[in-house]
Amino acid sequence: MPMPVSIEPASEIPDVLVVKTGVFHDARGFFSESWSKHMWLKAGFDAEFVQDNLSRSAKGTLRGLHYQNHPQGMGKLVRCIQGAVFDVAVDLRKASPTFGKWVGRELSGENQLSLWVPVGFAHGFVALEDNTLVHYKCTGHHAPECEQALLYKCPEVNIAWPMEPTIISEKDAVAPVLSKAIFNF
Repeated sequence: MPMPVSIEPASEIPDVLVVKTGVFHDARGFFSESWSKHMWLKAGFDAEFVQDNLSRSAKGTLRGLHYQNHPQGMGKLVRCIQGAVFDVAVDLRKASPTFGKWVGRELSGENQLSLWVPVGFAHGFVALEDNTLVHYKCTGHHAPECEQALLYKCPEVNIAWPMEPTIISEKDAVAPVLSKAIFNF
């Protein structure tokens, strides 16, 4: 059964994409084909994924804002499969007209939305519910030597988080603000 996919540019930053995959519901529950290279190519999306990640988070957990510099840049296709997150992408491309701007969307097991975060963006989320599961497909492998972070509460970016995170890693708590961050996009 064909499962259509709808891909729309985010109004704030068109290079970030909001994705809705088709869902088939019946008495058993639902079925969704969350990734099909053929189907997504028809919708105009062409990325080569090399790694999948899965995280489970308690309500209030912050993960991010993370990115990998070139030559190991990483695009991410992010989907919440259980619970809910407020997912954010921050444009770090110096020559971009949207440099330093952000896009945020609620992704949940209910709304079945995905967010495409291209290379050149910092990415992170806060879990809005306990036992939240987030799955993301990545265009690059994890490369610790290229990994960087941007402070989630950077006043230069001014993200409107829907809740104050309560569980934050040391790395994320002390990440630099935009003007002090190291990036090469």
